[in-house]
Amino acid sequence: MGVRQKKVAVQDLEIGMFVSDLDRPWHQTPFPIQGFHIRSQDDIRSLVSYCKWVVVDVEETRENIEKNFSGSRFVAGKPQRKGNKREEVQLPPLSIKEPVSYENVTTMKKELKVSRKVMMDAEASLHRVFESVQAGATPDLREVAAVTRRMVESAVRNPDALLWLSRTSHHDDYTYRHSLNTAVWALVCGRQLGLNEGLLNHLGLGCLLSQIGKLDLPGRILRNEGKLNADDFALYRSYVEKGVAKLADTGVSRAVVSVVQGHRERHNGSGFPEGVRGDRIPLLAKVAGLAEYFETLIGPRDAGEPMTPARAVNLVYDMRNIEFQEDLAEQFIQAIGIYPTGSLVELTDGQRGIVVSHTPERRLWPKVMVMTDRAHHPLKSARIVDLAKYNEGRNAYEALSIAECLPDGTEGLHPEHYDVTGAESRWNLSRIVGA
Repeated sequence: MGVRQKKVAVQDLEIGMFVSDLDRPWHQTPFPIQGFHIRSQDDIRSLVSYCKWVVVDVEETRENIEKNFSGSRFVAGKPQRKGNKREEVQLPPLSIKEPVSYENVTTMKKELKVSRKVMMDAEASLHRVFESVQAGATPDLREVAAVTRRMVESAVRNPDALLWLSRTSHHDDYTYRHSLNTAVWALVCGRQLGLNEGLLNHLGLGCLLSQIGKLDLPGRILRNEGKLNADDFALYRSYVEKGVAKLADTGVSRAVVSVVQGHRERHNGSGFPEGVRGDRIPLLAKVAGLAEYFETLIGPRDAGEPMTPARAVNLVYDMRNIEFQEDLAEQFIQAIGIYPTGSLVELTDGQRGIVVSHTPERRLWPKVMVMTDRAHHPLKSARIVDLAKYNEGRNAYEALSIAECLPDGTEGLHPEHYDVTGAESRWNLSRIVGA
């Protein structure tokens, strides 16, 4: 069931409304994402400067997420305290030295043939590292470093392939899946930022090793990460320092260690283990922290239903200048889209499917692999709908859009049954994804 939309004059907007469309193309405005909640009068003033009217989702509501930051240590900057008691920290925009501009040089269909083997090898090499650590030995990181380079090369060629696999592949062990998927989100964001391949290698390897300290934690704590009491949380926080200690004699670079050490620090000082904030957090650690946070929100857990990617994207946007630096949060959203690759969705006509890829210019209109009809019955042959192309020349009432993002495990949606390379496919998908 989709949300009801309403056309509203900008002077009549109120804080808390969700803006889903404008009276002009989104890319002609400074707004970083297509679809956002109005958080302040400044947001309304910005809209007044560019638009006469907007479309709001009447039934779209923002989750009320309260954070308790008491006890955090603040070491720099001048915070602003908002009405909900969350600290905001303003910093100058990120500055990337000699940024690289990447373009897709292969199709997702072709890249999947390479990246599928890369992800399998990454999981296997990570498994061997974890086994070595559990046995009390110093891990040999050469193999996992080599596979990290292959992941970086794949992300540089076309990031959608790794995203697809990270969202549709199943792993038996949560820690492996969490590490792998965090690395993929981070590489996609780092690519968007223009980090060179050397930095991407440090970032990817740091993310893969970021959870290594959890091997020393009791299973009961890992199974209940989101519901720990004060004593258990104090023990849980120690996994970062335990991980850094395990890497001490491995010969890994300082840049990689800084990712492991800083991936749980937060922009406003509410993180751990040191409670540093703002520009005291290394850039790669900032990217890794945002990627790990996003994966925590959407990753399947035994403890409960994960957040949908679209809702997680909105939460990241709400956290800008609070837990994450503003332009980093915006660049992350630019990189992954409002409906990231691998998101299960329902279209406004009732059909259901999975997002295959998106374009920055029309982030609300990605490519969707449709897997059910309007009555939610599985199709004998899946098909790709490029919403941006489909909606060209159509008015708002004729357009086909995403009505809602569905949680992982939604009944009747099994993207793993479809091989997007067209080889050994359950259905005939040879025409999938031309770009």
